[in-house]
Amino acid sequence: MTTTTAGAPAPAGRPSGDAPTGTTDATRAPLRPARRAAILRLLFVAPAVLYMLAFFGYPLVRNIVMSFQHFTPRTYFTGEAPFNGLDNWRGVFGNPLFTGSLWHTLLFTAGSLLGQFVIGLALAVFFSRRFRLSGFVRAVLLLPWLVPMVVSAVVWRKLLDQDTGVLNTLLMDLHLTSDAVPWLSSPNVALLSAILVNIWIGIPFNMVILYGGLQEIPRDLYEAASLDGAGPWRTFRGLTLPLLRPVVTVVLILGFMSTVKILDLILALTGGGPADSTQTLGTVTYQLSFQQLNFGQGAVVGNVLILVSAVFAVLYLRANRSDFGQGK
Repeated sequence: MTTTTAGAPAPAGRPSGDAPTGTTDATRAPLRPARRAAILRLLFVAPAVLYMLAFFGYPLVRNIVMSFQHFTPRTYFTGEAPFNGLDNWRGVFGNPLFTGSLWHTLLFTAGSLLGQFVIGLALAVFFSRRFRLSGFVRAVLLLPWLVPMVVSAVVWRKLLDQDTGVLNTLLMDLHLTSDAVPWLSSPNVALLSAILVNIWIGIPFNMVILYGGLQEIPRDLYEAASLDGAGPWRTFRGLTLPLLRPVVTVVLILGFMSTVKILDLILALTGGGPADSTQTLGTVTYQLSFQQLNFGQGAVVGNVLILVSAVFAVLYLRANRSDFGQGK
């Protein structure tokens, strides 16, 4: 009879104390396709990352560095831009023009978003009920959005002219006002005029996006609400608005990001006047950098705009992520 003891040698061909070689190969084999897949993903993402770094990352870093330098036109020839600490930041935040432009930017952005959203939503609800020529009318209403903003501003500057503008002529012919309204020449009215023009330009964008959101709401829900005895206002408040909330979030955040940094409309319409009553952060950046050639302080105002836009960009991404996670 043959017995095997604890100290008996291992069978030939297998080292004592080692795991079977087949087990190691089985654990390593799946890693290779996974690694190749990870490399492929990086290769697909790399062009976009390089593009972002070259056209967004580098200018952003240069703008931040410039805000701490004494950067003048001479710098472009000599390359000398000595650091001056927080002098540019103190100069900007101590400038009454910056304080006023910050307030004007807030009013301009809030007024524009409110007007664009309310009118755009009303038109979207109106066109959600199909009728003859509804598609044609929607296409006509898209024209303000398709026309370049500078062209729209120039046209509105003619329409709002105090002496020869069509709007004042119409108001006086209808006896709605006895005197011509100084739409663009009075510090008390110019900012309101700029807001109204920007509302007119932004209505089509809001209408199109909100109209698309309304089309995604199932018609069966409205039929069920009607059977339950809900009226139009109750249905709109209790059904339409809650289901439209993800689209509303996107519209407001994108509208904010495009409105807070607006420049061409103000420059073409009022040039920041009269008496700096329509100066915004965008126009102040332009004025400091390209009119006064104070590039350091212009970079400071630009950084403030970038920071504000970045905050709302993060909010936009978080809203999209939460809506996607909820399957909306």
